[in-house]
Amino acid sequence: MRSQLTKLRLERFKNFLDASLHLGEATIIVGSNASGKSNIIDALRFLHGISRGYNLAEIIGEKWIDAGTGQGIRGGTREITFCGASTFALTVDISIPEPEVTVNYRIEVDPGRVGKIPRVMAESITMGSEPLFVAESVVKNGETRLLVNVNDPVSTAANWQFKPDAPILPQLALHSQHYAIQDTLKTLYGIRCLDLRPEVMRQPSFPGQRILGDRGENLSSVVQYLGEKKKVTLLDWLDKFTPMKPIDFEFVGDFKGKIGLHILEANGQKTSAYSLSPSTLRLLAILAELLGDNPAQLYCFDPLETEIHPTRLHLLVALIEGVAKSQNIQILGTTHSSQLLRFLSPETREYVSLIYRIEARSDAGIVRILYLADARRAIEEYDLGILHESAWLENVAEFVLDDELKRFNLLHFAVSPPVKGFDAILHFFSQYSGLS
Repeated sequence: MRSQLTKLRLERFKNFLDASLHLGEATIIVGSNASGKSNIIDALRFLHGISRGYNLAEIIGEKWIDAGTGQGIRGGTREITFCGASTFALTVDISIPEPEVTVNYRIEVDPGRVGKIPRVMAESITMGSEPLFVAESVVKNGETRLLVNVNDPVSTAANWQFKPDAPILPQLALHSQHYAIQDTLKTLYGIRCLDLRPEVMRQPSFPGQRILGDRGENLSSVVQYLGEKKKVTLLDWLDKFTPMKPIDFEFVGDFKGKIGLHILEANGQKTSAYSLSPSTLRLLAILAELLGDNPAQLYCFDPLETEIHPTRLHLLVALIEGVAKSQNIQILGTTHSSQLLRFLSPETREYVSLIYRIEARSDAGIVRILYLADARRAIEEYDLGILHESAWLENVAEFVLDDELKRFNLLHFAVSPPVKGFDAILHFFSQYSGLS
């Protein structure tokens, strides 16, 4: 069993003032355009940058990593905080299976402004109610430093002082073998936010490169490196998703020694990566990554279903749910597809969250759809796809979650059973949204 991210909290980050996302094996995020779905991916990308030992400027900006350029945070230091707030904070809960414990990691950052260096204001790891390490920004002799207190007798970093331009976690892991510190770093390192680009995936690559870049670099050599059994599985999935009848891959070298990917079909047709459609290339990359020997711990796809034909979306759901369960990995995807939502298993529906904006407020909220009052019964009656495409979800979220209505005790979706009298709300929005 691997450790898993179970919760992400965003405070003053992008368009979130204070919101939390719960994560399962497969997590689906829905919401209208510009609601903040991609900001979730930015937060996870930021956390991954911490695990790689980058300083804050490199995480918020861009840095050359592995096979490609790691994306920075959209909007940079000017737009990374909510409404110009001076700091933002990200917190993750990580479930560690052995020993069974939940670890909480939090970092608060001052992103700086023009001409100023971003800096860590606070950072910590807590197990239960016990802090394992706490770092706080202090000014000493006119210079800002991070003072670190470590509750770990075998650590050599207790009471050390660090420069605040980089997160402490990777540096601390060099001095402490405590399982919570090591597992936290490993879990954040295992986040992969793929932004696959067809023009990049078409390019030949040198044999032996086993890591798919974030934009799809090295696709040909990654597929070549797969074992024969996994190549057969990949071809089988490709056959299901497309009208092609692929039977093998061929890798053709060029004068530089790089290899280009070709797909050989049963009728003798040979198609190079240059001729494959963007959707086929993207599908090929996803399959190669998920079926590879060293899958990540958490994959992020924004959006999940890009250019997949509606009649094949059930296969995409079967793929991500099956791989997540069989390989003990997590997959997070955003979607606008009502059809995709119809195919989700009951287990995955538990981790479908809505990003919503209430008209009178400037911040975005996050709510698990099945925790909206009486949503389970509504889904059984209409199905999740209909509720999504009719805007029923957003309408009910705004009606139930608006601050002015909280005083009427309608907000019980997190800790209580569905509210009494919600039948009236359900009926109202059924009529309002055209559901019958």
